[in-house]
Amino acid sequence: MKYLYIKGLLSANPLQNIELPSKGEQIPKALYTEEEIEVILEQPLLFGIKGLRDRAILETFFATGIRRGELVKLNVDDIDFSAKLVRVHGKGKKERLVPISQRGCEWVAFYIGKIRPMFAFVGSGKSLFLANNGKRYIPGKLSDMASQYVKLAGFDRTGACHLYRHNTATTMLDNGADLRHIQEMLGHASILTTQLYTHVSRKKLSQIYQDTHPSARGGSGLF
Repeated sequence: MKYLYIKGLLSANPLQNIELPSKGEQIPKALYTEEEIEVILEQPLLFGIKGLRDRAILETFFATGIRRGELVKLNVDDIDFSAKLVRVHGKGKKERLVPISQRGCEWVAFYIGKIRPMFAFVGSGKSLFLANNGKRYIPGKLSDMASQYVKLAGFDRTGACHLYRHNTATTMLDNGADLRHIQEMLGHASILTTQLYTHVSRKKLSQIYQDTHPSARGGSGLF
């Protein structure tokens, strides 16, 4: 209606004083601890060459917190092993540099040197992570792969590529990272999106509650 009014197709905007309902916010439904993620990361090791490739992919998710759409765009030369940085091609053609851990670097280097050549062919180009057909991964296939290992780990909660992103944000917040740094790492255009993770950062809130709330400090109080 607003657009039609601006274009002169309507003499007035009949919805001008109508307040739209709030979209609201939902916290992630499936949250995993660091220990649980380690269990998930162990699962690909049961599946040979393909499993080693999948482990390198999951380690990259875990170490960087990038989106699945960003991971599939990675090229071999986007990894700076000496500086431990990844060049991420984000939304809206925006690029950013994201830190990657030594452990993540080692897995990616192992994959590039030993595993990737087993999938690569002339059409693979510079694509970093290759699917079984030797081509760049499709995002949906990544989700199928990641969720499979969650189930194999024995968890009945949902979870795929994004669970590592959630863990990156909440764990770094728990350990004292500034919200602006989390925003930069995750590639959020608005700090409001990043603030969602302050609601799921459990460790600090639980500790503060135990230390300050009378009900928590006073014992059980049942008898």
